[in-house]
Amino acid sequence: MRAGQSNDVIIATNRVEVKNLIDQGDGHIPRRQIHWVDRPVGQSKRRKALARWRSSHSFLAGCCDSSTPIERIVSIGAPIELMAWRSPILKRKIKSISQRWYISDTEVNHLAHRLSRKDTTHYVLPTHWDDSLDGGFSRDIKDQIIHRLDGLHGHVHLRPSMRPTSVSDPPRIMVRLLKGGGIHDDDEIIEIPKSVFDGLLVSHADEDQYKGKAWLLDREAGAHDGVITQSVTFASEAALMGTPTLLVSRANRGFLKRLESEGYPLFHWQQECEGDEWKNIQAQFLAGLHLTDAIETSAWPDARKQLADWLSMELID
Repeated sequence: MRAGQSNDVIIATNRVEVKNLIDQGDGHIPRRQIHWVDRPVGQSKRRKALARWRSSHSFLAGCCDSSTPIERIVSIGAPIELMAWRSPILKRKIKSISQRWYISDTEVNHLAHRLSRKDTTHYVLPTHWDDSLDGGFSRDIKDQIIHRLDGLHGHVHLRPSMRPTSVSDPPRIMVRLLKGGGIHDDDEIIEIPKSVFDGLLVSHADEDQYKGKAWLLDREAGAHDGVITQSVTFASEAALMGTPTLLVSRANRGFLKRLESEGYPLFHWQQECEGDEWKNIQAQFLAGLHLTDAIETSAWPDARKQLADWLSMELID
């Protein structure tokens, strides 16, 4: 985004954490004109989705009524904004928007993938995409260009960092719990018993409740001895930073399998938190806090440059 143009625009989801990122964005993302949209979840989600489509189309049409109209939309798992290059009622299209990019690493987001099919011109999917989870989506792509990103999203925006040289006593653990209500995460969330945190020095970064600096959350995770979370995204970023991470979630993702296969310190539990096996994975996680010096992971792929090249962007550090 820093490598873009001053007349670029941002369409952002009206969520607490997204607002925090943009409000605290100085030095991280450039100031751009922003259009806020609501999530089409909960009751009347079809009506909310149609209202969002209309709103985004009107915004984009207004932006294109200039000497430098918008030529490309880049969407992170948000098909409605790709659909918004055409009117939901009049079927009128914004002809200047010739490229519509859809980026995803979440195979199970079936509805979004299905909605993206008509309007997307370019897909960016990771090399570790698990087509057994995507409901036939990737198999059925025929007319669009598919770019295969060698890396997780975290490889694009994170940087490897130094880990603490010793484990605190008691161990410092960052905990991130989800509030639910997402398109697919309600079926994946598993309650974490409070007893898990006994004997640990816990700091919370729960969804919509984190009070720290939004852009430094990944560094905070890297500064802790370990992470316990229900969030697959946060788990992947913490593990990439070399922080031993206990993910408690029923979620299946290709990137979780890649992290595990490449030696990152990810401990994934997918059942109710009870029984001997649950106690065993807790013990493995706690033992792993003391073994970070022995971690051997695959080389960090240059996914950032790969994505920038596809988008014809010159990287700015």
